[in-house]
Amino acid sequence: MSRKNKEQIRLMEVCGTHTMAIARSGIKKALPKNIELISGPGCPVCVTPQKGIDKAIKIASIKNVIMTTFGDMMRVPGTNNSLHSLKGEGKDVRVIYSCLDALNIAKDNPDKKVVFMGVGFETTSPTVAAAVLEAERERLKNFSVLSNFKAIFPALEAIAGSRHLKIDGFICPGHVSVITGSNPYKKIAKYYKKPCVIAGFEPDDILKGIRRLIMKLRKDEYDVEIEYERAVQTEGNPTALRVLDTVFRPVDSIWRGLGLIQKSGLKLRKRYKVFDAEEKFKVKVPESYPLKGCICAKILTGEKLPADCKLFKKVCSPESPIGPCMVSSEGTCAAYYRYEG
Repeated sequence: MSRKNKEQIRLMEVCGTHTMAIARSGIKKALPKNIELISGPGCPVCVTPQKGIDKAIKIASIKNVIMTTFGDMMRVPGTNNSLHSLKGEGKDVRVIYSCLDALNIAKDNPDKKVVFMGVGFETTSPTVAAAVLEAERERLKNFSVLSNFKAIFPALEAIAGSRHLKIDGFICPGHVSVITGSNPYKKIAKYYKKPCVIAGFEPDDILKGIRRLIMKLRKDEYDVEIEYERAVQTEGNPTALRVLDTVFRPVDSIWRGLGLIQKSGLKLRKRYKVFDAEEKFKVKVPESYPLKGCICAKILTGEKLPADCKLFKKVCSPESPIGPCMVSSEGTCAAYYRYEG
């Protein structure tokens, strides 16, 4: 065995749902001190750059626009305000639960321009791609998507290849893997020598995933394993992946905390540019700067913990969030606030 029992092991749980489940169940406190769990950039709300929020706010301010988005995005702060505050000023900003809801709003309001501000990984983006195809079939030209969608694997490669983060293995996201399958993790496991286990979201699933990663590290086994067998298959969901590839193309994208990552964002293909809100409105916003005092960027990469932030629990709380890690229901700061003391 190359790994001694007492050697420090750093494992990253990529998914925000895992982060919340780990905090809620007290798993960190139950682990030996030499096993450290690091929360990764698997919360799509948290990694959306501030400039993306500013674009949504500017478009929502345009006359005859109905801005729709998921509830978590409403309170994420832009440079000067948020979609929530904009709604309070009388702008038509609506919380929806599916992109199909935005399609229905577009049908019911033919004289308005309906925009869906979307964030998410491979879990969410195929459903939005399907909505775009439906909008094309129904010729709903008053519907468009402001895409802030991300592809998780380029970000994992960036983390795996980072020397200063020193992650030993990954607890991989179950929801994303239902769509992608396990094959895309192979490069991360073999090339970067970081074993990967796709785990479910119950405490038992997570503990099994941790145990399997530790055993792999002790045996120098750098491969991919599916613990979440009841939901994830090796090939994933080919139909969803095909729809996703039909509508979106990969582009370079900025991640809060990780910076610019090549081919990590998703933009609508030229055929569907009539449904691309950036093409339709062509808004420009100034370059954004980190929120003063907020260290969400370092928390998202595991460099810092929420307790290291001077704003945490003092002026930043779920009721009055300063940064995106506190806004999102899957954010690391929100998890620590609720469950870590």
